[in-house]
Amino acid sequence: MKFWEQLVVTLICCYDWKSSGMSHPKPACRYPPSQWCRSLEIAVECKVQNQCMELNAIKPNQTVPQVSVTLYYESLCPDSRHFITHQLFPTWTMLQDIMSLTLVPYGNAKEMFPANSPFACQHGAPECRGNMIEACIISLTGNSLAVQIIYCMESSTDVLGAAESCLQLYAPSVSWSSVDSCVSGDLGHRLMHDYTVMTRALNPVHSHVPWVTFDGEHTDEMEDKAMSSLFHLVCELYKGVKPPACTGAPVKLSRSGC
Repeated sequence: MKFWEQLVVTLICCYDWKSSGMSHPKPACRYPPSQWCRSLEIAVECKVQNQCMELNAIKPNQTVPQVSVTLYYESLCPDSRHFITHQLFPTWTMLQDIMSLTLVPYGNAKEMFPANSPFACQHGAPECRGNMIEACIISLTGNSLAVQIIYCMESSTDVLGAAESCLQLYAPSVSWSSVDSCVSGDLGHRLMHDYTVMTRALNPVHSHVPWVTFDGEHTDEMEDKAMSSLFHLVCELYKGVKPPACTGAPVKLSRSGC
C-alpha cells in the first residue's frame, strides 16, 4: 500500500467512527497499515477491502511508464537535506504511483586507493559513514521503506544519530546490527563502489549536489523546475492520464467505515 493511500484509509476510518460518536478502534488484524492493501486476504482481515478496491480503481494506468527520478546527493550536505525534506519526500508521498525513485548517496565523494580508507567525502568521515548507512538501508529494506527512513534521518537535527531510531520506526523487522554489519563489512563497500560507478557515468558530469535526473536526463531547465517545484515537474513529465493529485480533481471515496 502506498504511503498516501495509508493516510487516506486511516482518515476514512477515523471520520466514520468519530461522526458516529464512537471512539475509533484499532484494526483487528496483525498487519501494519502499510500492508493493508498488499493483498485481498490482508484487506479482508483488516476490514478495509472496500477502500482498497476504490483506491486501486483510481490508480494511474500501469502500462504508462513512470517518471524515473534519480537523486545524487550527500547525507550531510545542507542543500541535499533541504531538497529531500522539502521537495523530494512530499512529491514522492503524493506521486509515487507515477514516479520511480532511485537514491544515490554518494555525491562529491571520491573512491580512494589503497582501500584502508576507501572513500573521501566532502563533509568528512561522518558523511562517508552517513552515505554508507543510507546505502545499506536502501539495500536491506527496499526502496519504499528506505525513502521513509532516509527522510526521517535527513529531517533530524542529528542525521547519523537518528539512523537507528528511524530504522526501528519504519522497518522494525530489520535489525540495526544488520545495518552496522553492512557498513563495516564488504557489502557496504560494494554498494558504495556501485554508486561511484553510477555517479562517474553521469552525462553531463555532475557539478554539485543535489543533482537530479529524469528518465536518465539532466538539463539546467529541469533542475530549475525541480528545485522550485519537483511536484509540478513530475506531473508535467508523466505521459499518462494525470492522477487526481496533479489535476486537483476531487476523489469521492466510500464512507461505509472500517
